[in-house]
Amino acid sequence: MVGQARFTFFGVINAIMLVGVAIATLYPVLYIAAVSLSDTASVSQGQVWLLPIGLNFEAYAEVLKDDKIPRAYLNTIFYTAFGTFVNLLMTAIAAYPLANRDLVFRKFWMLMIVLTMFLNPGIIPNYLIVQQLGLIDSVWALVLPNAIWTFELIILKTFYENMSSQIREAALIDGASEFRILFNIVIPLSKPAMASIGLFYFMGHWNSFFLPMIYLNDQALYPLQVVLRGMLIFNEGSTAGLVDKAALAPQAMKNATIVLAMIPVLIVYPFAQKYFAKGVMLGSEKG
Repeated sequence: MVGQARFTFFGVINAIMLVGVAIATLYPVLYIAAVSLSDTASVSQGQVWLLPIGLNFEAYAEVLKDDKIPRAYLNTIFYTAFGTFVNLLMTAIAAYPLANRDLVFRKFWMLMIVLTMFLNPGIIPNYLIVQQLGLIDSVWALVLPNAIWTFELIILKTFYENMSSQIREAALIDGASEFRILFNIVIPLSKPAMASIGLFYFMGHWNSFFLPMIYLNDQALYPLQVVLRGMLIFNEGSTAGLVDKAALAPQAMKNATIVLAMIPVLIVYPFAQKYFAKGVMLGSEKG
């Protein structure tokens, strides 16, 4: 019958696996949110599971009351916004000549770029370079060493290659320069791919804690992830006056900070999702 649902063994197994993955993904998020919104007694006694018990916003009030967390939050927003902008700009500029089949030694340049994915000099040489350039304790230490990610560069290069070459040829005939073609024609037509790699860059900067932990010595410059790491691993904050253990469970404070760290990602991803899927698929098609 037309429209009748067909159940196959593969379909049933696939559905069960997807449900399992969804549960494994959602449970930690729901648990963290529930603990952050529950009263102290329920959290201390381990009674919280999926839903908050005794709705309580004191953990969020304490997190936002102290200057340490809001300052780190603003630092993270700035590092992520500025870093993603630099990443997209540099990647767009670097991918354009590499997508041109007339580029001299094109295969050699691509080989050198791909090798960077497998041959990493290590953190010590990178730190010495950043130190000698005088970038320690500055946003440039977080941005310049990672201005272009190789995998994202390859994605955008492939997208450029699949665009019609007639557009560029027509623009050259009209007297447009390569920079004008790139910024006025190629980049506007590459919004799906730019949104796709931009989401990767955004997530990378937002979740970054290792590079800030190495290159930033001033605690006033710490992003949220570094502060959160200190709370989770070294129990910083709860023993330094950030929260009174007798009045509020440290678990609630930590989970409230985690929830606040997740909010921007949960807001951005739904808007970028359609561009994310479309950009990856278009980059694999032939124009």
